[in-house]
Amino acid sequence: MTSSPMMTERLANYRRALHQIPEKGFEEYKTQRFILDTLAGFPQDQLEVVTWHTGVLVKIHGTDPVKTVGYRTDMDGLPMEEETALPFKSEHPGMMHACGHDMHMSIVLTLVEHFASNPARDHLLFIFQPAEEGPGGAKPMLDSEPFQRWQPDEMYALHIAPEYPVKTVAVKPGILFANTSELFIDLYGQGGHAAYPHKTEDMVVAASYFVTQLQTVVARNVPPLDAAVVTIGKITGGSKQNIIADHARLEGTIRTLSLESMNEVKSRIESLCKGTEASFRCRTSIDYGANYCQVYNDEGLSEQLISAAENSSHVSYTACDKAMTGEDFGYFLEKIPGAMFWLGVNSEHGLHSSKLNADEEAMEPAVNFLIEWINERTAN
Repeated sequence: MTSSPMMTERLANYRRALHQIPEKGFEEYKTQRFILDTLAGFPQDQLEVVTWHTGVLVKIHGTDPVKTVGYRTDMDGLPMEEETALPFKSEHPGMMHACGHDMHMSIVLTLVEHFASNPARDHLLFIFQPAEEGPGGAKPMLDSEPFQRWQPDEMYALHIAPEYPVKTVAVKPGILFANTSELFIDLYGQGGHAAYPHKTEDMVVAASYFVTQLQTVVARNVPPLDAAVVTIGKITGGSKQNIIADHARLEGTIRTLSLESMNEVKSRIESLCKGTEASFRCRTSIDYGANYCQVYNDEGLSEQLISAAENSSHVSYTACDKAMTGEDFGYFLEKIPGAMFWLGVNSEHGLHSSKLNADEEAMEPAVNFLIEWINERTAN
């Protein structure tokens, strides 16, 4: 498949249809239906399609296979209200494709269409994975029967990058994205009337002290040449201005570049919780929610991917550094060699912004580059 007005229009149509129907993880019912209906319109001779929960796996049989090359896209949206002026903005209140999964899926649908008509030598496995934004679909999908049956020998994926120009591919060997963990801490004390604070254990005060102490976890426990982030993004507590709160909740995230630092940060947070219990005569509980391992790109395959991007007429390569973003594609790369790369989409607003407006012109070069790359991998 080469660049054409028809391809450009098809990619835009896919993206705009998917952009309007963002859904929560493991609730991507309309999205799955759209994917299955679209796949049904492609040549079927070489295709096998199976569903797993709200995900979809598509195997394209090779002409003379000796291995299987895999490619994964994510499917879910984010629970946020879209604030763009796009004519195809989200039709689902409180949900938005603010992380580019609509574009990721559109690229993969177009790749499936191409290889359904032009099979590669080796088998191809295209994976539409649910719940990347949470609670995490990669690990259970990796362990699923259909994936185990068709498990690829190598795996690839991309993620849009608003900060890079269109036609840019950015990638590096080794660690690309961080280890991540959600963080939910509840504090329980004794509420009461604001006029009688001595009869209460105030959880707003306890939570405030706790958040301040959290700032020392990274500064005094993580090696300076390593990197870690602990962020509390949401605090809730109390019900009225003159009632002392008996409960407060902190919601945040932990991100580290090494598993050792992740374990150390969690250990120190648990110690702070015990100290808070003693200091404020309260009870605490911790829930780490979804945990994602690092995205670690295979050194050799990444170097080959870089070479392919440098020699492609469709994209240009730029070096990038590791990032504290999280991605459950890392679970695939723990088991299967492969790589993930950034794709520039030139947006003023970043990932997870309610105003993200990725440039659709980025998709066609990505498709053509990936066709080149997959053909190269299946010729080796």
